[in-house]
Amino acid sequence: MEILGLVGKPNVGKSTLFSAATLIPVGIANYPFTTVKPNRGMAFLRARCPHLDLGKPCAPKNSPCEGGVRLVPMELLDVAGLVPKAHEGRGLGNQFLDDLRQANALVHVVDASGATDFEGNPVAAGSHDPRDDVRFLEEEIAHWIRGIVLRGWEKVARQAELDETPVERLVHARLTGLGMSEAQVKAAIGDSALDPRPTKWSPEDFLRLAGNLQRRGKPMLIAANKMDAAPPATSALLAGMEGLRVVPCSGDYELALRRAAKAGLIAYEPGAASFTFTPGDAVTPAQRKALERIQAYLREHGGTGVQRILEMVARETLRFITVYPVEDETHWTDKQGNVLPDALLLPQGATAQDLAFKVHTDLGKNFIRAIDGRTKRVVGHAHELHEGDVIKIVARA
Repeated sequence: MEILGLVGKPNVGKSTLFSAATLIPVGIANYPFTTVKPNRGMAFLRARCPHLDLGKPCAPKNSPCEGGVRLVPMELLDVAGLVPKAHEGRGLGNQFLDDLRQANALVHVVDASGATDFEGNPVAAGSHDPRDDVRFLEEEIAHWIRGIVLRGWEKVARQAELDETPVERLVHARLTGLGMSEAQVKAAIGDSALDPRPTKWSPEDFLRLAGNLQRRGKPMLIAANKMDAAPPATSALLAGMEGLRVVPCSGDYELALRRAAKAGLIAYEPGAASFTFTPGDAVTPAQRKALERIQAYLREHGGTGVQRILEMVARETLRFITVYPVEDETHWTDKQGNVLPDALLLPQGATAQDLAFKVHTDLGKNFIRAIDGRTKRVVGHAHELHEGDVIKIVARA
């Protein structure tokens, strides 16, 4: 299962954003370290369901379908807040950083209102520069990765030079617990302008490499949260930081909308720029006033930003596509006759055999061929998959 980690200092709204995306109730309060153990839940990406092309309704198992929009699951991980010098054990730093090992990508939740200090304590709105939070978190993760690479480095580096071991293989062997590929490690080394002899690397070289390893192996998007309370001058600061991908958002407003929709007060599709009140008198005057304030925010900003964050990380940063494995390529069903039962996320460039391994290890190992359900064409193990493909895997029994 693909995992997206929500990171940031304490009290910036990570847990609120997590609850908004998953509708799982968690501890939310205006003080630091409300989250101690990581929260886990399922968020959903939107994809056009192929049943619209088939002309028959689907029968999803792992991914609901709403009006032709398939909701494809992706796991969210909301970890404890990070404070400066977390890599040295301050706050809950060691636990926080260890939890990050599992994530494919990171969303750094920042208080765009500037109303929390480095420790997560409430301060006057606009008095803290959110750009400082971006810098310190990147530095903390870089120090953490550098510490992992440096463990016992001198001995293995000397031996690697004697054996002429490629340096990317040397570094990658030390990062297996972080889920980084050797290609990502090689690209990060290329970004870092290092001496070809690893025994000659300086402390600054390791820190620069660690920063590039994070950018390649744990790509990050900035969620400028609490935009509903952000002074214009403060919220505009993040947009000017070079090289950052920043999405303005309001976790509070998204959570309020999803709860109102679940209660039947409004009709709201996550990510939409508006909602409608349901007929009747279920909404109290106070609720209507609050929802109308949110409606005005949606019209101004084009949405709360929460769903957009999920879509951007999955589709643009991680470049996932949605593929539908089936048993019957003609009717697009499983053995029980369920139409398009599963929707799976795979990285762009994934092959038919990659899909087989995703479904089950034995299918991947015993792969013979695949059949494209749309064209009915037989394809081989190296056939590249695309968004919306419907594929039957044929394997040795």
